[in-house]
Amino acid sequence: MRMIVLDTETTGLEISLGHRIVEIGAVELVNLVPTGREYHCYFNPGQEIEAGAYETHGLTNEFLADHPTFAERVDEFLAFIGDDHLVIHNAAFDLAFLNMELTDAGRPPLDAGRAVDTLQLARARFPGAPASLDALCRRFAIDTAEREKHGARVDSRLLAEVYLHLCGGRQQSLDLGGPAAPGPAEAGGEAAGPRASRSWSASDAERAAHRELLRQIRDPVWLRD
Repeated sequence: MRMIVLDTETTGLEISLGHRIVEIGAVELVNLVPTGREYHCYFNPGQEIEAGAYETHGLTNEFLADHPTFAERVDEFLAFIGDDHLVIHNAAFDLAFLNMELTDAGRPPLDAGRAVDTLQLARARFPGAPASLDALCRRFAIDTAEREKHGARVDSRLLAEVYLHLCGGRQQSLDLGGPAAPGPAEAGGEAAGPRASRSWSASDAERAAHRELLRQIRDPVWLRD
């Protein structure tokens, strides 16, 4: 199963004030394992970056001036994410900005039903505990040395690790409370019929070997009075 772990950085927090996306980072997972395929792009937003946003991600208008607009790269972004599920931390925020940019570029918006929100997953699993990306990295002992400031590329990589842990970590098969593995019918094959009964009775040779073994045991407890 293919999924895309995705993060964005913006010029500010309010679409109503004209804020736009300045960076997208995305990591491809297949069966919860990173494949090494990533999407990353900076965008020229055509507007000033708020001081608070700059403090968060460190991107300046001077740096972004020579980068493409979102509309110029929209098709390669859509080709990368395809129709697969999107894993996003606080999905409502990122989807709102992505759909604003997509609409402005003349493309249909992304369906919110595609999004897996790791913020909601974390809150459900750890009620009352901090659920920011930083807090989850600390909880799962994920190395954040690469991260000096928030950045869509590094944050999507960290979120991919967090999502793996939220799904049960690398030992998912030991999670007895997790979902059962799909049967043949769910995996695309035909449903199996009733399994034939088996006889577990010992053969004459096995019983003889057992009696010989017992004769070799001194003073067996099951023969005592």
